[in-house]
Amino acid sequence: MVDVRSLVETFQQLYSSPPRVFSAPGRVNLIGEHTDYNDGFVLPMAINRRTYVAAAARNDRNVRVRSLNLQDQATFSLDEDHQFEEARWANYVAGVGFVLQEQGLRLPGLDLAIDSDVPIGAGLSSSAAIEVSVGLAWSTFAEHEIDARMLARAAQRAEHVYAGTQCGIMDQVTATLAREDHAVLIDCRSLEATMVPLKLGGAEVVVCNTNVKHELASSAYNQRRAQCEQGVAILQQKLPDVRALRDVSIADFEEFEGELPSPIDRRCRHVITENDRTLSAAEALRLGDLGTVGELMALSHRSLRDDYEVSSRELDMMVEIAERDPACIGARMTGGGFGGCTVNLVRHEALDDFRRTIEQTYFGATGIKPDIYVVQADGGMNEIEL
Repeated sequence: MVDVRSLVETFQQLYSSPPRVFSAPGRVNLIGEHTDYNDGFVLPMAINRRTYVAAAARNDRNVRVRSLNLQDQATFSLDEDHQFEEARWANYVAGVGFVLQEQGLRLPGLDLAIDSDVPIGAGLSSSAAIEVSVGLAWSTFAEHEIDARMLARAAQRAEHVYAGTQCGIMDQVTATLAREDHAVLIDCRSLEATMVPLKLGGAEVVVCNTNVKHELASSAYNQRRAQCEQGVAILQQKLPDVRALRDVSIADFEEFEGELPSPIDRRCRHVITENDRTLSAAEALRLGDLGTVGELMALSHRSLRDDYEVSSRELDMMVEIAERDPACIGARMTGGGFGGCTVNLVRHEALDDFRRTIEQTYFGATGIKPDIYVVQADGGMNEIEL
């Protein structure tokens, strides 16, 4: 957990001025994977692991930023478009500033210090947490009350242009709009966000990190995205009103599936059925029907493994270990795939046994020690009162 008082003291030692502190959460996606860039539905929740940004305005247009996690620093000017090759993490910071300027905000230079307990590279959206907390800081010092969805889009564009990741909008919307004790059902076309109360009864949300990330992830992500677009182009010949896969019903897909070559048919099947599963899971959560949520999570993982082919040996193993445990209500991979994390619903009274089983069995099979986080649903971006 980040010690905000220590962050403030470190900032004052670095920059000799008192800061304001802004924060945004990481997130875990309960269900709805690879649907966001297909204009579909996702059901994430913000988690109580957050990024904190201490910031103070400068009298010029320069930016100095220090990452306490990485023990690294960078400087740049808002008057010179810049991308970092060495301190690549700083592209998330600089990118947000440049994009907000594109949108007409007149930004001051800032001194920044960043600390976070969102694990980096675990698929829990550490990048969006940085982007949104820095964006909130900048808009505040620019005395501009920024709309949450505008900030989410600006953060997404920063990631596209300056970090080189063609991500969907889920992470940034969650970081801006999430509410404590709720999941967020997001329509990724309209950015309508519906708060879904987490009626978990005696269950906990547990994230298990395989601590494996395969290099294939980035190229495969772009390939899957292109395959979905190819599927839309083919289906439009039969269904001219289709703009994205979210517009294709399961009945329509079953009628025209034969028009699609392999593996495009499987890619489309995953997205279309995953949208349906996501809406069903949101309704089941509203009703407190965790058994149905667990069944939908299992179906989601199999679809990601078999139709979308973005799982991995380690993710499949982690899910299988969890599903064999009687304490587990549901388990699936979460995030882009090819490594990273699983998300699990686990009965509270058996949490310690579940953790022990995952750690021992996974380590015994792979020689890799997993990280296990029990997370609660947190709120979105905010300024911390000091």
